[in-house]
Amino acid sequence: MVSVPSANHNGSGGAGSANASSRASPVVSTTNATRDAPSTANCAKPKTQVNSNGYHPSNPQLPLSSMQSPPLDLRSVERRGQPTASREYVKKSRLFGLQEAPTYRPTEEEWKDPLEYVRKISPEAQAYGLCKIIPPDSWNPDFAIDTERFHFRTRKQELNSVEGSTRANLTYLDALSKFHKQQGTNLNRLPYVDKKPLDLYRLKKAVESRGGFEKVCKTKKWAEIGRDLGYSGKIMSSLSTSLKNSYDRWLNPYEHYLRQAKPGVYQQLEYEYGGPLTPSPAPSPVKRSTVNTPSSLRGESPARHATDALQASLSAPKPEVDRDTTSMADLPSSTPQPMTGGFTAINSGGFTAVNASFTSVNRPAPEAKSFTPPPRRHDSPASLTKDVLDFRPSGLGSANSLKRQLSFDSIESARKETSADRDEPENGSRRSKRLKKETVPTVAGSHMSLFRPSAPRVPRDEASSPGEKCDTCGKGDDAGFVIVCESCDHGYHGSCLDPPLKTPPDGEWNCPRCLVGDGQFGFEEGGLYSLKQFQEKAADFKQSYFENRMPFDPVLNCVRPVTEDDVEREFWRLVASIEETVEVEYGADIHCTTHGSGFPTAERHPCNSYCSDPWNLNNMPLHPDSLFRHIKTDISGMTVPWVYVGMIFSTFCWHNEDHFAYSINYQHFGATKTWYGIPAEDTEKFENAMREAVPELFETQPDLLFQLVTLLTPEQLKKAGVRVYALDQRAGQMVITFPQAYHAGFNHGFNFNEAVNFAPSDWEPYGLAGVERLQQFRRQSCFSHDELLWTAAEGPISALTIQTAKWLAPALERIHKRERDQREGFIEKHLENNSHACALTSESLEQQCTISFQVLDEDVPEEEYQCSYCKSFTYLSRFKCLKSGKILCLLHAGHHACCDMPEPQRFAGDQHVMYYRKTKEDMDETYRKVAEKANLPEAWEEKYEKLLDEGATPALKTLRTLLNEGERIPYGLPSLPVLREFVDRCNDWVEEATNYTVRKQQNRRKNDKVWQSGLRKTIGSLYQDQKEREMRRVDNIYRLIEDAERIGFDCPEKHQLKERADAIRSFQRNAEQALEHILGHNQESIEELIEEGRTFNVDMPELDKLSAVLEQLRWSNNARANRNKSLTLTQVREILADGHRLEIPLYNDHMKWYNDKYQSALQWETKAKELVNADIIHYPQLEALSNQVQVNSLPVSPDTLAAVDQILHKQREAHRQVVDIMERSRDRDYTKRPKYSEVAEVMRKVEDLNSKPAGTLDLEKEQKRHEDWMRKGKKLFGKTNAPLHILKSHMDYVYDRNLDCFDIASDKPRLPAEPASRATSEERDQKSSRTWDDPAFREVFCICRRTEAGLMIECELCHEWYHGKCLKIARGKVKEDDKYTCPICDWRVKIPRDAARPKLEDLIAWQEEIPNLPFQPEEEEVLKKIIDKAQEFRRHIAGFCTPVVTTPSEADTQRFYLRKIEGAEILLSYETNFFRQELHKWSPVAPEPPPVLEVSKSTRKPRPTKLQKLLLQYGVDDPDDLPEAVKGKANSLKRKAQNAEAAAAAAAAAAASSSTSLVPPHTTSPSAHSFGSSGHAFFRGSQPSTPALTATTHGHPAPSADSTTSSRPGSSLRPDSMDVDNGPSLHPDFFLSNGSSGQGPQLLHSDSNMSLEERILQGQDDDLIHVTGSNREEVLKILSKTENGRRRAEDVFGPDIWDSRRGKNFDRSSKVGQSQPEDDKEVDKMFLDLTNADEDDVSKKDRQPEGERVSITAASFDAERNTLDMEDSD
Repeated sequence: MVSVPSANHNGSGGAGSANASSRASPVVSTTNATRDAPSTANCAKPKTQVNSNGYHPSNPQLPLSSMQSPPLDLRSVERRGQPTASREYVKKSRLFGLQEAPTYRPTEEEWKDPLEYVRKISPEAQAYGLCKIIPPDSWNPDFAIDTERFHFRTRKQELNSVEGSTRANLTYLDALSKFHKQQGTNLNRLPYVDKKPLDLYRLKKAVESRGGFEKVCKTKKWAEIGRDLGYSGKIMSSLSTSLKNSYDRWLNPYEHYLRQAKPGVYQQLEYEYGGPLTPSPAPSPVKRSTVNTPSSLRGESPARHATDALQASLSAPKPEVDRDTTSMADLPSSTPQPMTGGFTAINSGGFTAVNASFTSVNRPAPEAKSFTPPPRRHDSPASLTKDVLDFRPSGLGSANSLKRQLSFDSIESARKETSADRDEPENGSRRSKRLKKETVPTVAGSHMSLFRPSAPRVPRDEASSPGEKCDTCGKGDDAGFVIVCESCDHGYHGSCLDPPLKTPPDGEWNCPRCLVGDGQFGFEEGGLYSLKQFQEKAADFKQSYFENRMPFDPVLNCVRPVTEDDVEREFWRLVASIEETVEVEYGADIHCTTHGSGFPTAERHPCNSYCSDPWNLNNMPLHPDSLFRHIKTDISGMTVPWVYVGMIFSTFCWHNEDHFAYSINYQHFGATKTWYGIPAEDTEKFENAMREAVPELFETQPDLLFQLVTLLTPEQLKKAGVRVYALDQRAGQMVITFPQAYHAGFNHGFNFNEAVNFAPSDWEPYGLAGVERLQQFRRQSCFSHDELLWTAAEGPISALTIQTAKWLAPALERIHKRERDQREGFIEKHLENNSHACALTSESLEQQCTISFQVLDEDVPEEEYQCSYCKSFTYLSRFKCLKSGKILCLLHAGHHACCDMPEPQRFAGDQHVMYYRKTKEDMDETYRKVAEKANLPEAWEEKYEKLLDEGATPALKTLRTLLNEGERIPYGLPSLPVLREFVDRCNDWVEEATNYTVRKQQNRRKNDKVWQSGLRKTIGSLYQDQKEREMRRVDNIYRLIEDAERIGFDCPEKHQLKERADAIRSFQRNAEQALEHILGHNQESIEELIEEGRTFNVDMPELDKLSAVLEQLRWSNNARANRNKSLTLTQVREILADGHRLEIPLYNDHMKWYNDKYQSALQWETKAKELVNADIIHYPQLEALSNQVQVNSLPVSPDTLAAVDQILHKQREAHRQVVDIMERSRDRDYTKRPKYSEVAEVMRKVEDLNSKPAGTLDLEKEQKRHEDWMRKGKKLFGKTNAPLHILKSHMDYVYDRNLDCFDIASDKPRLPAEPASRATSEERDQKSSRTWDDPAFREVFCICRRTEAGLMIECELCHEWYHGKCLKIARGKVKEDDKYTCPICDWRVKIPRDAARPKLEDLIAWQEEIPNLPFQPEEEEVLKKIIDKAQEFRRHIAGFCTPVVTTPSEADTQRFYLRKIEGAEILLSYETNFFRQELHKWSPVAPEPPPVLEVSKSTRKPRPTKLQKLLLQYGVDDPDDLPEAVKGKANSLKRKAQNAEAAAAAAAAAAASSSTSLVPPHTTSPSAHSFGSSGHAFFRGSQPSTPALTATTHGHPAPSADSTTSSRPGSSLRPDSMDVDNGPSLHPDFFLSNGSSGQGPQLLHSDSNMSLEERILQGQDDDLIHVTGSNREEVLKILSKTENGRRRAEDVFGPDIWDSRRGKNFDRSSKVGQSQPEDDKEVDKMFLDLTNADEDDVSKKDRQPEGERVSITAASFDAERNTLDMEDSD
């Protein structure tokens, strides 16, 4: 709640309530009504139940984990890296003139190790107490808290109550008001002096500072006091009188009362506190102050007497009753009531302004008119213990403190959060999880507790109503009336008071304790919020507070924005204000274990990289260099971070960290947080300044600075000489506080921070001082400092580093000495009055001793080794009382009354046990181990100094050993770099000296050339060469000897080098003698001398001279030895070069001889290269050059000689092969003649030669004759223009086709069959069970006699199926209703053919020429197979070719065999003409009989000529229309085409003049096998007319009665034209038999007349070649068509005959004669429409270069033909 009362408000408390912010805690509901319900038991006024700290508890809340609220929008808060981030700037001046603490910006490299960076900046930053660190821009961790489930409880802060002087002022005025009201005098308003209200507290302080009331009156200081109080003007006597009267009336009676009542009240407080109020072990509960307070004016003051009496009663032997051991029976029975965790401020309503009445917060609103503090509750130790045990998460015993003992957390709230923890196992702390696994913690004090226990109080029964019993005697009203205190609700008998009251007071009454004051103060617990709710509350408050307070800015034309300076100035104004009370809330010390950390953690965010970041506050306490890593359990707030949620003006008061640890605070987001820091050097000044400023607070609260509830302005501190520094922390920034440095601060608005402690090694002395300070003030520490040290020391020695040992050794020494002294002190007291063999000193435990002694080295609950008096942990030894169960440390063992025994008996040890955790030997051994580790660097340094002191030249081996030892020590050794440098220098000397003392491998080479040029070749650079030469100087040896003496060390290499120097001098003397008498030494002696010099590995002038002499001797010997050897030109050149290099004179016999040889060799080389590179090689000259080398032993080049020999070898080998082939070609047995392929290979080799060997021309003629035979074969197959190798491939293809067509075994006459794909399902099922061997299964069709494939077309007449591919019928040309007549039924339908079909008779004649060939042709075998297969087929069908016996019934058989003949690739002319004539006779389709077929040529379209291509390119029809640039070329092409046509016409005329006669073969009777027309029908009932023919000219005879028609539709396609020679129709009368030929029917024609081309190509008319003019052009045209013709023309007309006739020959286009019948034209047109030949592909293939064409086989030829002719049906 927030209250901002104005100066004229009546009642601060009322105003505070009335002006509360409308946005309260979201969980505050009707609990207030229940809480404020009145209670009137025993006439007591309505009271609100509060706990010992004055907090009004609310109803138990739900577990925090089950609550869910709207999430916080992180975009609405200032956050690093976001647009909302606050701007970082440096303030030029600060409030109070404070200096800024340093700010650091680490680099990425520095950021890697946090503790190393802190160690780096500590020397500078520690002088300020704190510093700010701005992380690198790349470091920006995610905010990991779930803002929907994160809820926290706040504490309420009244700003003017946290300032020490203001709180003391208000507390004093409140007690003063109560006192006068109780005396019957109401202090309703402050007295006025000089028209100004008089500050009575300041007046009281001013009088005290001047010696008191009586002394001020005597010395007349009232006017001076008035000036100090701010009264100005003339010094009037009325001012002094007014001040004196005011003091005498209002202050003097109260001060007199305090002098009487304060000792008793303090005695009661000490009784409750369990000891003196001053820090232990001070003997007095009242500390003398430098300020003369009423309790310290004189030694005989009542307070001092009361203190002395208290001490006497405590030390009196009778009765020995310990305050801490008072049993429950001795105390009034009490039942604890529900408690909350905060204090209600004494001045919760605040001191009102002038003329305002005083109100009390514990009265109803209409009566709230006093400064009375809130009521206090006295809880018994038993109740406290019970609450502690109920809360603790484990059974290890009670815990009495948290990391910071919170002033606002209550046992009840602890129970709530404990239950919440039980409800939220997933949110449980790591601590609780560890405790379930471990029976005891490793380090004491590491238990997490959620409350701060108050000092022990006198118990009372809270179950009874106030006033039922007396808190002094514990009796009820039966012993007298009971008076109830208006402030604390405690009841007292009138007789129990001092002085006693005889009658009850009429008005309000306050007990002496409330009138004196106990000084207790704390923060009240606030509400429960989510982050979003608290953000809204903070924003509303800040806006409403500054809404009407900021001035108008004329520049901005609006209210000036609130700046950080405005907030800081307003904060300190509110803190120091007595009249204005502002209350804010602060979410402080929120545990990360239950609420979660703002940083990602490995448990909740394992995939986030920041969970393992060293700057993550969850990881920093456990950094490898942090001492807290030796604490094996978590300590909330120290090793586990706390989070803080602030709003504007929320503050954290002056404090330093527990155990004086380092702390780091990171702001995740939000508004600025201002920090104030005091360096550790000014800690004592600061504490003194605080005590001087508010001594009243320290009288009853000596541990005030531990409570984090008091501020003092930096201005006051600076006046006291304390250095105060400030800094502003913004989002994404860190603040480091240093050990023992006090710090405080406040928030500028809503923000979220997280903090944790860490402990580098330099913290340990501070940590020990912090523990000792806690022990002085009897405050419990967070962990056992001794246990931390021993845990670090007792680990494995390998894990103990020197860095750790360095800080650990002195720390162990301190606690070791302290423990030893305390043990000796206790033993001395133990043996003081009873000298005996004590178990504590004797090694034998059998000695009789009154004290029990045990060595127990095991972990126990922390309450088992926590001193019950000073609250410190006694880890190494403890003293336990068996009667009371109390544990004492050795410092208070026996001295403190742990039971009712007197002190001597306690020291004697009866019913007491002394436990040692570590024996003296154990402690000594542990310390020795650590000390040795820590002393390693110093021990090494001592060894180093000792070695230097032993002698001037230490041994290098010893120095190296010492260096190795030092390098193995992981610690900075001051002397190590010096030693390393010295040893390195010595090692360099030894390494350099070794070059001269050890003979290296490369220096043992005996080759002089390698010795001279080895370094140059291996190093490869001038610089390295020069450096190597410098190293090999002999002077270096003498220099090294001098250096060794100067450095001052000893090693074996030093003596070896001296010996080497003496040997070098001896060698030099011997070398000089040898050079002077060189003629008396041979090569061996010189080599031995040089080898001796090289072993020294240095360069010497004598060695160079000897090497030069040796090389000359070696060259001479080598030259002499090589004169009788066969050398190459290069070897001779090298010998001469070596001679010139060695300066051998030219007149030397060897030099002259080799020079002559060299010149002769050069001349030979020149001549040989000329002959080799000549166009025409002269082989006799080459032969002579080759012989010259052998005869004269010339040193020629091996490459040149090899080239000459290779040419000669090739020539000889080619000549041998040519001769061999020619001899074999003349063998009478032609089967032994060479193959043509062998001849072709030899001719290719011959062509590579520059000159043809003898016999080559004869071989070429024979080759030409053989190739002419091959060309004749090409012409027969229609491949005239094809390459020669095509012949064999095409013949393979022909044979492959003929195998199917001439098949007489499997393919026999049959009925028309259906393709498998068109058969019915039953037929297919039947055929599916057949095998391939079944002829019925392998049905063949078409003229090719192959199985079904692709598009199939059925003939309308014979019902045979044909491949569309074979007949060149494209799929797109066929329609569903078309009818087709096959070429077998209608001779006019032409069969497309890719090549001409030779007649069988021509092939036989061609075969008969083979024995006359010079070589065996490759085609012989396949030709024989073709002829044999055809003749076999001819013999088979000879019976069907007899015209006398044929009948109409054989028409089907004739069609069958004609189909096979037409599909074959050779022409059986007689059989073909016979079957065609017979079929026309029996089943005519065409109106005319078929002509006699003499040849079967290709039907492929002719290729366009070059002239046609040229015309097509330019889009013209006439060559005259071409551009001028190409018109000349067109004319030339036109002339060539005309010449070609003339030659072709001449050849055709010659062929037409020859007569042809048909000779019928000698036939036999036909076969008995015939087909009758009665059982089979081969004709349809109707035959549509062929296109372009009338129905009267094309018809079929009427079918017989039993004929049937096919149900399957056929197709009628137009036949295409075919380039065949038509002759007169055959008649049966023309068939004749020769009677003697057994070869079957033949068509004979005369060979007497051959065409001009045939005669020229066959060489029969040689006289035609010698023509001139136009006839010569015609002859050349014919000869240019073939390769042999071109060669023959070159032989006759010369090799240049073709230079003027470049280009290819024109192809004559086929033309249809004008006399062709119109019917034939239409038939041709039909065929053209059904043909889909790709002419472009053909033309592209023709244009393909010769080198790119692949070899053609039968299979590839067939595939190529099919691809070029038509598209595959599939």
